[in-house]
Amino acid sequence: MKLLIIEDEPASAQRLKKLAEEIEPGITVLEILDSISASVDWFRTHTEPDLILSDIHLADGLSFEIFKEVQIACPVIFTTAFDQYAIQAFKHNSIDYLLKPIKRTELAEALRKFRKLQPSAPGFDLSMLSAMLGKQEKEYLKRIVIRLGQQIKVVEVKDLAYFYIDEKIVFGVSFNKDRYPMDLSLDQFEKQLDPERFFRINRAFIISLEAIDTMITYSKARIKIKLKPPCEVESITSTERSAEFREWLRGR
Repeated sequence: MKLLIIEDEPASAQRLKKLAEEIEPGITVLEILDSISASVDWFRTHTEPDLILSDIHLADGLSFEIFKEVQIACPVIFTTAFDQYAIQAFKHNSIDYLLKPIKRTELAEALRKFRKLQPSAPGFDLSMLSAMLGKQEKEYLKRIVIRLGQQIKVVEVKDLAYFYIDEKIVFGVSFNKDRYPMDLSLDQFEKQLDPERFFRINRAFIISLEAIDTMITYSKARIKIKLKPPCEVESITSTERSAEFREWLRGR
């Protein structure tokens, strides 16, 4: 098996190489690439590998950009420290999606999945993969059960505009301006909400696309967002998430 590794952290890249070679003694790591630009250049001058093992967050952007620059047909195992890119990854030949730190057992299972796909047809059968992946799409949170004193209320997630922290309490605000205290943390919500619709702009806010009223540029490439309904707490993208937020707005 010929493997290409795309990873911008040298220590992580070497660890992945070592794990892959231990799991598959006959594996050949063709190259370790650390950026979108280097990967695009490589694919333009080399024959495709059998499999790609790629981090999503690279120094010069998201690795999905590589697939927009060059046509790639071989399967990909994506790795990332975040879990909101699963559906997007499966649109780019992904056969698995591993969260960092990568566990040996998880990588071994992903490589087994790759081997199982190989006998299905000469070359890589994208139609079969698409059918398989269609069954693997994650189910996201649809309703939230809220306790209001002695009362219990069920709220539809589609009716909520945003979530935020105020005085260490997480609140959800509906488009009807109702504000509900939540039992889950923002970290938990971030994992359970549909990333196509919701985005965590900083440590204190998760907003829906429909809740954005206006946006203005702010210092250090950040974006200040006016929400609807209005919120008394200021909502500004963090420096680390601003570029990713712009990509999310574009639907990438």
